[in-house]
Amino acid sequence: MNTSRYPFYFIAVGLLSLLLGLLCGLLAGFQYVVPDFIKETLPFTALRPLHTLFVVSWVLLTATGGIYYYLSRNKAHSLSESYWVKAHFWIFILTGFGIALSYLLRNFAGKEYLEFPSYFYFPIVSGWLLFGINYFKTLAATFKTWPVYYWMWATGIVMMIYHFTEAHLWLLPYFKSHFIQNTALQWKAGGSYVGSWNMLVYGTAIFVMAKISQDERYATSVKAFFFYFLGLTNLMFGWAHHVYIVPTAPWIRYLAYGISMTEWIILASIIYDWKKNLAKAPSIRFLMAYQFMRLADFWVFLNIILALLISIPAINLFTHGTHITVAHSMGTTIGINTLILLSSVTYILESNQYSFSVSKIRFGIRLFQTSFVLFWCCLLLMGVQKAHWTFFNQALSFSQFQDDMHWFYLLFVLFGLGIFIGLYRIVFELLNGLRLSFK
Repeated sequence: MNTSRYPFYFIAVGLLSLLLGLLCGLLAGFQYVVPDFIKETLPFTALRPLHTLFVVSWVLLTATGGIYYYLSRNKAHSLSESYWVKAHFWIFILTGFGIALSYLLRNFAGKEYLEFPSYFYFPIVSGWLLFGINYFKTLAATFKTWPVYYWMWATGIVMMIYHFTEAHLWLLPYFKSHFIQNTALQWKAGGSYVGSWNMLVYGTAIFVMAKISQDERYATSVKAFFFYFLGLTNLMFGWAHHVYIVPTAPWIRYLAYGISMTEWIILASIIYDWKKNLAKAPSIRFLMAYQFMRLADFWVFLNIILALLISIPAINLFTHGTHITVAHSMGTTIGINTLILLSSVTYILESNQYSFSVSKIRFGIRLFQTSFVLFWCCLLLMGVQKAHWTFFNQALSFSQFQDDMHWFYLLFVLFGLGIFIGLYRIVFELLNGLRLSFK
């Protein structure tokens, strides 16, 4: 088996994980409408962590595969130890199978979002350590001239190891015996963990945009590094807006609020660049990669407005724990990360001239985008309804509230089905194109 194919194996398994994540999410959505639907075989308590596992695997595996591929294609930065790539791949695949099996067997011995038994920590961190060692050995010689995406990938790898370890500190006796510290640490680690993989994804976005435009100047500009350090600051401290409701020290809330508001600078830049680029013609050479990136730009614009609003303590009080939070996470994971990674995959296919049906992918994009906008708006409305019931209408029982939400849940599943079909159409075409890389 040719080691040079392993970046494609990472990407292919990532795409399959996206399909499985979509399927688990759709089945879980059906259980909102029909509570007894496959309840005995796959209850919601198993579908939710399976959905999270596969979607996170999609993001991490595809981003990792892309980074390995881009490094292997650069003659100045050929991978230093290719057999470590093989080891990394098989560690992650076997660990993923083990975690999925533990969920199917109802073995939930971890914490929220990382419900798997804690012994899976060791192979996961081992994989990231292999990735980090290989990455830094490959690029160490050119350290002083790194463009911003190399810095972002390096930061993401290091921070993934650190924050994934931090997410397991609850196993220590101190945190087990202090509920407030345990809760604060759980949300702190979770927020920074997401910020870490965002570094991998957003670094990929800048790399692909540089290649599409055939202009590396932005990747080495002062503006790019300013936003890198601003993003790093948010990764390290912005998590604290998740713990407004936890009785932590007041300075933590103030710091989190201040840092969250610095994202207005990014928003102003996005609006400016968006307007400036509207009149520009798309690149013909990597047209599909360009279209996916433009869609991601649209979702960055929408989601950063929502993120800024729910970072305001007075608003966060009402939105925390509602479907508005879900809209934020879905907008980030599907609207931004997924579209950036799809742009990365299509760029790789287009640059290698691997064939796929453009018309079928465009059909999938139209169905996905329409369904996802409606799905996202539905989540926002459901969140408003939940907040109103929680704070202003508690005379209504929870079961009555759920009955009143029935039509929202039907729309939620209907639009989710549209997302499911649209992304399936796209992913099948990309997998068909990737088959050429295995020959």
